[in-house]
Amino acid sequence: MSQNGHDRRFTGRTVIVTGAGSGIGRATAVRVATEGGHVVAADLDPARLAGLVEQCGEESVTAIAGDITEPETVARIVAAGGHRIDGLANIAGIMDGFLPPSEVDDAVWDRVLGLNLTATMRLTRAVLPAMIEAGRGSIVNVASEAALRGSAAGAAYTASKHAVVGYTASVAFFHGPQGVRANTVAPGPTITGIDGGMRSEYAAGRGGPVMQATMPAPAAPEQVAASIVWLLSDDAANINGVVLPSDGGWSVA
Repeated sequence: MSQNGHDRRFTGRTVIVTGAGSGIGRATAVRVATEGGHVVAADLDPARLAGLVEQCGEESVTAIAGDITEPETVARIVAAGGHRIDGLANIAGIMDGFLPPSEVDDAVWDRVLGLNLTATMRLTRAVLPAMIEAGRGSIVNVASEAALRGSAAGAAYTASKHAVVGYTASVAFFHGPQGVRANTVAPGPTITGIDGGMRSEYAAGRGGPVMQATMPAPAAPEQVAASIVWLLSDDAANINGVVLPSDGGWSVA
C-alpha cells in the first residue's frame, strides 16, 4: 500500500505531467511516483524540477525543462516517455489578469491560449499514437471553474478553459473506442504559484463582488491532485468525457 492508502496503481506505468515543478502539477507528480509510476515531469523552471527529482528519486522522475508552447519541447517530453505512455496530465497554465473582453490585448490572448489550449492539444496529439497502438491510455486536462462560468477570470483564460473542455470531449468521443479515456478536472481556488491578480479596475468592480459572495476557501494542491490521479488510474476505467469540478462546491453556487 502507498502512503495515501492506495495500491500502487501506477507500477510499471509512465505518466507525463506538465507544470510539475509546483502547485497542482507537483502534487500530481509526487502522487503518481508514490504509487509506483514513472513520471516524465515537464516545467519551465529547472530548479523546481530538480527539487522534484530530489524528493521522488531519479528512478521515479525524468525531468524535462522547457516551454511546452514550443514544439521542440513537446517532442522531448514524448521521447522521454519511450514507447509506452500510459497517462498524460496537462496541468501547466497561466491566468490573464482578469482582463475583460474590452481590455484584453493580443499578447495576453496569444500567450494564454498558447499555453492553456494549444500546448494541451499538441501534447495530446503527440501521445495518442502510442496510446491507440496499446489500446489503452488516460488523459486528464486541467480546466478551471472558469470553464463553467464567465465570472471566474478574464476573457482569454475563460475562453481557453471552455475550449479545453470541448477539446477533451472530442478526444473522448473519437478515441474512446480505441481505449483512450480523456477527462477534465475543473479546480476552484487553489493554493498555487499562479499569478491570479486583477489588472483591470473594471474587472475588479464587476467580478470582485461576485467572487467574494460565492468563492469557497482555497484548496490545497494535493486535494485537486487526488482527483487528477483518480482519473488517470484504472479506478476510473468507466469514466470518459466528464468534467469533474474540484472546487469546494463553487460550481453549485
